Amino acid sequence: MAEKFLRVDDLMADLDRLLTWAKSLKEDPEAGDFLPLVDMTVASIYEKPSTRTRISFEVGVRQLGGHPMALGATEMQLGHKESIGDTANVLSRYVQGITHRGFCHGDVTELSEASSVPVINALSDEHHPCQAIADMMTIKEFAPEVERQKIAWVGDGNNVLHDLMLASAILGDDLVYATPEGHEPMPSIRADAEALATQSGGSIREAHTPEDAVEDATVIYTDVFLSMGQEDDSKKLQDFEGYSVTEELCSRADDDHIFLHCLPANRGIEVSDEVMDGPHSRVWDQAENRLHAQKSLLTRLLNDAAWDTYGEVMGVEGW
Repeated sequence: MAEKFLRVDDLMADLDRLLTWAKSLKEDPEAGDFLPLVDMTVASIYEKPSTRTRISFEVGVRQLGGHPMALGATEMQLGHKESIGDTANVLSRYVQGITHRGFCHGDVTELSEASSVPVINALSDEHHPCQAIADMMTIKEFAPEVERQKIAWVGDGNNVLHDLMLASAILGDDLVYATPEGHEPMPSIRADAEALATQSGGSIREAHTPEDAVEDATVIYTDVFLSMGQEDDSKKLQDFEGYSVTEELCSRADDDHIFLHCLPANRGIEVSDEVMDGPHSRVWDQAENRLHAQKSLLTRLLNDAAWDTYGEVMGVEGW
């Protein structure tokens, strides 16, 4: 079975290097004609519509010298006339890597277990690890002087929060989350994050209110309250009354805090226009960083030789 990246701690030992490589790519995109995916094809399976994920992966693969191939779930036999495992076996004979953006985390797990090429989880109902790399890259980029971040999450205990918890714990940061009752993150994933935080010196804490969560925070993060497929769930939306990120809420944070949102945003629901478009917002940089973070990830998974020699080629100290 080939390597997989289904949750951010699958590559926890390489997380710092992934961020270093992504930062270098962003700062010097022309560096060294470094094209680690030449003659490689990456197949991307989409069960859900996508803007940032699809475009960032397609552009990224091309910029690294490879060939992206987008595959809509309705255009394939995936899970219908052909099992997920059989699909993985077939694709492995054609391409050098697979990304999957879907619903059930069990599907991308099954895909990775049958595949003989690396599989990247581009989003599932439990995890969004590519987003987490871009998130931590953005935090390091815009708050580099803070050795130990206090990251405040306000909103749903969803897939984005799951990998944000894991990533922040790996890097030794403090994460505080405020979620309405009944919408907490999965206990098993929180336990995993707490174990990682114990090793790194970071922490994971649940806050009783959004106000408690954002107190002195260096990063404030929110996401949609209603995930894809839940848009008509008015009962769930009622549970999030008082959780909107506003200027008043942000006034409790550190004076130099940054605001993040993985997009798309429902302005006026989980975040106000004033915060989204305000001086602390880094959401557009965060969206751009998906491209650079995923180029780093693709290099790590698809070309070990390029990854191992990257430091020498790019002149990065400590590689």
